[in-house]
Amino acid sequence: MGPATQRAQDAGLGAETTAGPRVAHAVETSARPDGERPAAERAHPLGGRVGRRLFVHIGGFDPETPERVHARLVRELARFRRTWSTLTWTSAPRYDADGAAWTVETTGRDWHVSTLVRFVRWDDVMADYARRPLWLRTARGVVAGLDFAAGGALKGYLRTNWRYALFFLYPLVVVAAFLALAVYAGAAVAALTGWTAVGALAAVVGVGLLIYGPVRWLHLPLASDDWTFARDYIRRPPPTLTDRLDRLAADIVAATRTGEVDEIVVLGHSLGAVLAVDVVERALRLDPELGRGGSPVALVTVGSSILKIALHRGAVRLRAALSRVAAAPAPFWVEYQALVDIMNFYKTDPIAASGLPPSGRPLVRIVRISKMLDPDYYRRIKGRFFRLHCQFVSGNDRRAAYDYFVLACGPVAVRELACLPEGPASAFAADGSPIDRSAPSAATCATGAGSTMMSA
Repeated sequence: MGPATQRAQDAGLGAETTAGPRVAHAVETSARPDGERPAAERAHPLGGRVGRRLFVHIGGFDPETPERVHARLVRELARFRRTWSTLTWTSAPRYDADGAAWTVETTGRDWHVSTLVRFVRWDDVMADYARRPLWLRTARGVVAGLDFAAGGALKGYLRTNWRYALFFLYPLVVVAAFLALAVYAGAAVAALTGWTAVGALAAVVGVGLLIYGPVRWLHLPLASDDWTFARDYIRRPPPTLTDRLDRLAADIVAATRTGEVDEIVVLGHSLGAVLAVDVVERALRLDPELGRGGSPVALVTVGSSILKIALHRGAVRLRAALSRVAAAPAPFWVEYQALVDIMNFYKTDPIAASGLPPSGRPLVRIVRISKMLDPDYYRRIKGRFFRLHCQFVSGNDRRAAYDYFVLACGPVAVRELACLPEGPASAFAADGSPIDRSAPSAATCATGAGSTMMSA
């Protein structure tokens, strides 16, 4: 067990429940012998930069288990190593009821960072929705969609980001088209047989065939569960999830007070951005000085679905959380948005769009996914919307203004990276060594009445 892992466990960040072999990584094919690890406490030549980090990852509504997430992120580290000329070492994951934790030791030219990654699971919450019959999941999804339309969210989507409005309408339109097709088929059968009952039975059978065929193949049950959860989150979030967020908030507060790490990052992707804001607000309730004393805290929302819920007039609790987080002097908050990601809100200030008083936060960074990836690979995935959405939590082929693994494993604090004109691409020389510069002040990139928006 590494020193960073032990420190985090001492701070209440989860007990080790599963042991396994350490996993070593290096550029190309070099590997360290099992059990050997880089020195976690190397002298850090860049005063004020990050040597130890706690990185909290909250994913979106994608029912991946902690085991699969860990395996995927370890695979993606290979891209990070090639792109940034680093060596990485990864510990075996430790699992508990709230997710998984593992340590990543990263070494670059003249720098070393020890990161404790804490993945917050909620695939178990999603599984509760998926246990229902397909027809019921689809029906509940339709009800949720109509609720969001009636609650003013659809109008808000059209006002702020028409692409997201199309994303919202897609499952509803498909289900409506299938229902119309089944009814038409039933009417045709009734006309041919002269029996209305036979036609009605044919329509019912048609609906069933469509639900258990094309509806399932198009992943509409998962989309239905997503919107059903969003509706429940507004009214009464699942207790399993709220209890988990309470524990996580308490752990974050404890970690800031010990000061054992140089930075605590809470990153929320997609619908996980909502939960990230939620947990930071819970932490602020426990400690209004969060991030001002002890370890600094950074909130990072990427591919965010905050407005998916906040634009519903019933989302009073979420808007109150947004207002509190935006108004607090700390933590620092940055949101990354991309045009080609139809599942996020592009060029949008989540605070202003929610109808809340402006506070100058978050800093909104507009990034281009095409600049993160090899051109040939980008062309191959350009029409795969979910894959583009997941680039926010994947490795880059090229140095760019946004890089998930630089935020998690790099030696530069999130606040400084977010404020640099080209983000991580501005922070490192060609050989992978950090470009030493004075960290931008808060006023440099987050001033004025509304959130500052920077493009790269």
